[in-house]
Amino acid sequence: MKMDVTEKASASSSDVNTRGAVSSSSSEVMNGSSHTRTSPPSGEASGVPKGKRRSKYRHVAAYHSKSQHSSLSRESNVPTSFLGFRNLMVIVLVAMNLRLIIENSMKYGVLICIRCHDYRKQDVILGSMLFVIVPCQLFIAYVLELAVAGRVKETVGRKKKDKSAEDGEREQREFRTIWRFALSFHILNTLLNLAVTSYVVYYYIHHPGIGTLCEVHAIIVALKNWSYAFTNRDLREAMLNPSAESALPEIYSSCPYPRNITLGNLVYFWLAPTLVYQPVYPRSPEIRWSFVGKRMFEFTSLSIFIWLLSAQYAAPVLRNSIDKIAVMDITSIFERVMKLSTISLIIWLAGFFALFQSFLNALAEVLRFGDREFYLDWWNSSSLGVALVGMLFQLPLIAITAPLEKMKDPSGKVIGNSIFWVSFCVVGQPLGALLYFFAWQAKYGSVSKMTQG
Repeated sequence: MKMDVTEKASASSSDVNTRGAVSSSSSEVMNGSSHTRTSPPSGEASGVPKGKRRSKYRHVAAYHSKSQHSSLSRESNVPTSFLGFRNLMVIVLVAMNLRLIIENSMKYGVLICIRCHDYRKQDVILGSMLFVIVPCQLFIAYVLELAVAGRVKETVGRKKKDKSAEDGEREQREFRTIWRFALSFHILNTLLNLAVTSYVVYYYIHHPGIGTLCEVHAIIVALKNWSYAFTNRDLREAMLNPSAESALPEIYSSCPYPRNITLGNLVYFWLAPTLVYQPVYPRSPEIRWSFVGKRMFEFTSLSIFIWLLSAQYAAPVLRNSIDKIAVMDITSIFERVMKLSTISLIIWLAGFFALFQSFLNALAEVLRFGDREFYLDWWNSSSLGVALVGMLFQLPLIAITAPLEKMKDPSGKVIGNSIFWVSFCVVGQPLGALLYFFAWQAKYGSVSKMTQG
């Protein structure tokens, strides 16, 4: 009997000690937002504040201990991460495009043919001739500026001698007359270049790709010519009439006017990845040929990718839309536009990266051209005023998105950016491609043959 009492007392004491150990070594934080349970009692109470002990009753924990807002509510003070939704959208986008790839393969098979081409020998010859002839307008501009620069040197030489104010005014009038004369020749030179190129491309070059390259080249050279003429005009005025208002940038001091009027300076500007003429550009210290190789690999790979995507996916959609456009089946045309939107967007983005990121960086590296800011974050644009897509509805869409830019609420920019992407993906590229393809077919292809028949 005495043994039983002793054992019970010992057991009771042991139970009390065990409960105390559990209370002191195990804790649960109950503040409505987190519920952390520690490991089983081990005799240690690391990281547990004194005075906070877990109750042995698990179902009385105060999970709701303070007022809080839902994660997606605007009133929530805690920033919510949408990384999971972004991953989901990427997976859905990949899955949808894989479905289109499988559907296209089952319906059309492999449409890619390396040996097949639809350009004529005449297209290649005329395109090559235009690529050689078009830059000649820059050299015509160089001859004009060289003649004017010679006249400036004579004037500066006479300025060193004493002359009356009347002589100075007369020289100013002469220079204004010379500038008007030179400007007239610059305008004629530029317009003649664009007119000849457009005429040859429209009437004699059959392949749209070759014609597009010729037109783009002519436009680039025309813009360079315009910048060359006006920049030298300002440099000339600053030299003849120096003042605080006409102070030139410090970078120009290494090549002042008219020392910049040289053939080498013009050729560098012709090849440089810029449309803005400067006598001097920031230069990189050396050429990194490994960098050039990587950028050219990207450019080549993306060009092949664009060609494959155009031949396998875009061409069938465009061909199947000809009959719908001919009879003005609006519903079918809208369906074609929506189907083409994904393809055209991928092609456009790949083309943007290939040209502005890969090719221009490679060209700039070879020329040691220092300023590589060829583009800004246009994908965050909230206005169509900076976009050249959606041409058909650009003016009304600009009127809609312009007030959204001025809104202080971030939702205004979100709405504007959404309108930008809708016009970019639907109104701009796909619809423009459909209309251009139909017009080309009406002139050279199946629509023209049906009309003649």
